[in-house]
Amino acid sequence: MANEKITLAHGAGGKMSAALMRDVILPAFDNPVLDVLHDGAKLATSGRLAFTTDSYVVRPLFFAGGNIGKIAVCGTVNDLAMTGAVPRYLSCGLILEEGFPVEDLSRIVRTMRETADAAGVAIVTGDTKVVEHGKADGIFINTAGVGELIAGIDIAPQNVRPGMKVLLSGCIGDHAAAILAGRHGIEIPESLTSDCAPLAGLTQAVLKAAPHTAVLRDPTRGGVAAVLNEIAAAAQVGVLIDEDALPIREAVRGICDMLGFDPLDLANEGKCIAFVPAAEADAALAAMRAHPYGKDACIIGETTEEAPGQVGLRTALGGIRIVDLPLGSLVPRIC
Repeated sequence: MANEKITLAHGAGGKMSAALMRDVILPAFDNPVLDVLHDGAKLATSGRLAFTTDSYVVRPLFFAGGNIGKIAVCGTVNDLAMTGAVPRYLSCGLILEEGFPVEDLSRIVRTMRETADAAGVAIVTGDTKVVEHGKADGIFINTAGVGELIAGIDIAPQNVRPGMKVLLSGCIGDHAAAILAGRHGIEIPESLTSDCAPLAGLTQAVLKAAPHTAVLRDPTRGGVAAVLNEIAAAAQVGVLIDEDALPIREAVRGICDMLGFDPLDLANEGKCIAFVPAAEADAALAAMRAHPYGKDACIIGETTEEAPGQVGLRTALGGIRIVDLPLGSLVPRIC
């Protein structure tokens, strides 16, 4: 990549994002903690801590179901939750553009406080910088988070084995559909809003019901397709999912048909994918469905010995098509 320029596609969670990480970023920072390549890092300290960070550049800043502040808190809380941790503390870094309305900033930080309270975390440190007009796009937010790892839980993509069930906590594509509707002026039903939500309570319920859960992931950029491909590659198993089992709202299907997207590639901000041993799958599914953020949960597939590193979709007609990583930038500035 030495002679290339950074494009929006490098931040979209698909093949170009993977190439940027593989060829430029990971070689520079290589270490055993980072090499696990999960949503957060498990720290070797006197306690069992998880640590993560993320940055948020969504456009538009306000959308059906939330705003950039809600995403900033939920995204970091969820990354911690996917490591098998109980989120505790967040930081907040704000980069503001000269001329940004104080009223909008007040709405955003109030939402961050309300979301943090709902998630049971505290925002305990931060920083604010202002850049000249035209040097940013209103507001960018960086958050970092620290959580306590749950004793006896071992979450890592490499733990996945053939014969496990793949669970999904609810309908996919809602967040991306809400963003696209706001961005392009598409009229959508009032019931279709971003799924942005803090998932730590749901993941803790799943881990209590299914303590041998191998891995948890939230399918944000790159969507379900990206997560399944990343885990299949890391664990060297095949993943086979059923088209008929995928929960997708009709309004989301309509937007995908209109704009030419595959719902499997769309970002989510309040969904969890879990790889669970078959013997614990029913208990994990019941735990998901008992939680407000998992009432539409379902089993969408399983892992196999066949086709290691690949993801297949069993279609409604009985055939199987390969589900690949999205190549470029499907929906830039999605989170």
